Amino acid sequence: MRMLDPTREALDFVMSLPAKQFRQVVGTILGLLKNPMPHDSIQLSGSPYRRADIGEHRVVYDYSDEALCILVVGKRNDEMRLIGC
Repeated sequence: MRMLDPTREALDFVMSLPAKQFRQVVGTILGLLKNPMPHDSIQLSGSPYRRADIGEHRVVYDYSDEALCILVVGKRNDEMRLIGC
């Protein structure tokens, strides 16, 4: 099984979410550990990263056989700055 490796910014954002959104985002992230390429995730153009949308939130991530790196979590309509793992 992959190891979860979130950036500090992503972890701080998730921890600040209200309970309902927290459960949705964390549930999706845990699902990405098992299947990092679900049917609704999208490869970002010109980038090795993928994104998964959860309601009004978006998770940008990268993965390998060993780790799932959560680069950033944020609101879908806000500017999101990518930070490498």
